[in-house]
Amino acid sequence: MTMTTFALPALIVMLVVNAYPVIYAAVQSLHNGSLLQTGPFVGLSNFGAALTDPAFWAAARFTLIFALCGVLGSWVIGFALSLLLHPDFPGKSLYRVLLLVPWIVPIVVSSMSWNWLVATRTSIVPELARSVGMGNVLFLANPTLAAVVVCVFKVWISYPFMMMMSSAALETIDPSVYEAARVDGTTGWQQLRYIVLPITSRSTYISWILMAMFSVNDFATIYLITGGGPVNSTTSLVVLAYQSVFQNFQPGYGVAVAFLMTAALVIISVVLFRQIRKAGLE
Repeated sequence: MTMTTFALPALIVMLVVNAYPVIYAAVQSLHNGSLLQTGPFVGLSNFGAALTDPAFWAAARFTLIFALCGVLGSWVIGFALSLLLHPDFPGKSLYRVLLLVPWIVPIVVSSMSWNWLVATRTSIVPELARSVGMGNVLFLANPTLAAVVVCVFKVWISYPFMMMMSSAALETIDPSVYEAARVDGTTGWQQLRYIVLPITSRSTYISWILMAMFSVNDFATIYLITGGGPVNSTTSLVVLAYQSVFQNFQPGYGVAVAFLMTAALVIISVVLFRQIRKAGLE
């Protein structure tokens, strides 16, 4: 018997377990029902309603901003830290563990800590803002500042993942490559641009794909900090889908939003996977 034969039962179970929710959700998206009843068939009306809804496009815009901040912001910080931690020095392991704390700590604890820092007038950050003459700054009551807080929080909890991915990629570079580059008289910037970035590009694209998925599907970060407010300024697509299904009791519309979000993720993944293929051929 082959390995495929032994794995077949597990594959069937995984297919059934994963396929049933997707099929059921697809059926829901084509009906105008409730959480208890499927309701009448409406075809693609829910998708049309979503695509013509200003709330959908506002959520899509914030989702794009949130994802870009999550991907690029965490990668820049994580990659920079991985470069700093790449050489051997005393206490390297301790520093690496400490830098992993934002990723290790449960999201509920982290969000509570950030709420304690910025949520009220008497919180630490508003007090500091007032002490430097900025007045009474209510970070979670101002739409722009609330969006900034959520994006910064996302970068803070995500950079350890990028740091570990970048550190693993840096370990694959043969030290002799650096030695040959130094013999040729290259500067540190030239080594970074022409050696480190090209060699680690495949790992970088993979980490971008994963972080894009994490960011677009990140419900807890936004909901625990702002709940999607104020005035829906931090409502992402996944939060909008949740609100539509479980608060407004419109599962058809909410599932349609989720499917549109999934389609966008698939497109992004395909583009980045092509970049991975190109990086492998070069």
